[in-house]
Amino acid sequence: MSSIKGPAIFLAQFAGDEVPFNNLENISKWASDLGYIGVQIPSWDGRLFDLKKASESKEYCDEVKGTLSNYNLSLTEISTHLQGQLVAVHPAYDTAFDGFAAPEVRNNPKARQEWAVNQLMMAAKASQNLGLTNHVTFSGALAWPYVYPWPQRPAGLVETAFDELAKRWKPILNQFDDCGVNLCYEIHPGEDLHDGITFEMFLERVGNHSRCNMLYDPSHYVLQHLDYLQNIDIYHEKIKMFHVKDAELNPSGKQGVYSGFQSWKNRAGRFRSLGDGQVDFKSIFSKLTTYGFDGWAVLEWECALKHPEDGAREGSRFIKDHIIRVTEKAFDDFADAGTDEQANKKMLGID
Repeated sequence: MSSIKGPAIFLAQFAGDEVPFNNLENISKWASDLGYIGVQIPSWDGRLFDLKKASESKEYCDEVKGTLSNYNLSLTEISTHLQGQLVAVHPAYDTAFDGFAAPEVRNNPKARQEWAVNQLMMAAKASQNLGLTNHVTFSGALAWPYVYPWPQRPAGLVETAFDELAKRWKPILNQFDDCGVNLCYEIHPGEDLHDGITFEMFLERVGNHSRCNMLYDPSHYVLQHLDYLQNIDIYHEKIKMFHVKDAELNPSGKQGVYSGFQSWKNRAGRFRSLGDGQVDFKSIFSKLTTYGFDGWAVLEWECALKHPEDGAREGSRFIKDHIIRVTEKAFDDFADAGTDEQANKKMLGID
């Protein structure tokens, strides 16, 4: 067994124009002062990271790691959530997702998709240059608007959507394979890969690609009323990354999983800071440790109520307290009788 690494923090929800969140130097010091030993960096935020430069220059990558090292931090992974979303966009979401793309490709879905694919290709090379073995992204979605079938879905609609999704991602997965990096999809409502079954549908279509893996985030399973502990039992071999995020689902006579178009604060299902929701993290850390997960436990802060800086401060201690230092001996070693094969046979009545 191995111990999970951490605590680490995903910087996407904290990056901003104000000190100490305005550049990698300042935010690194902030994270370190809170007790974090790792950071996950959003590749799209130019205040913290230059993806193109990282894909081309190991010297720049060494500078990034050097900045983190100055504050006793490791780089856990880089993320392309926003760019991955744009690999597959249903036309209904064209306007909403245009803001994720570079200005020069907005209002042009074909150019936007090509830009997104290039971003992922650069992310594979950047991850390699940074010495990373895992990368996180979103799958994007073509079938999501049809998740609740009314009117009835035409025969073959979902299959065609997943065939196309796999066609778009297969070259990207091959690029990550060439760079020796696992591509981990965050299984997330709004993406076509939003639960175990949809992940399997996609995995089959990309030929069970060895680089096609998962980021495990129990908060998204709580909001779907999915068994997040059994999910680890089923997919532990594919889980290469872990977002530590809490959530709660409190259905009423007025609303349930779909939450009635309410604001986050008023939804039946909402994200919470660590320890404030319903996720059984003791069992999660125990299961992941049992299965030998040795990746990073990364706080992703999203809460409808609590201030982010309070969530970050509390989250560092929460993760640290949940990481299990694995034992190097069996608890009953003290009672070892020191028997040998002959003694074993005698105990079993074997001549």
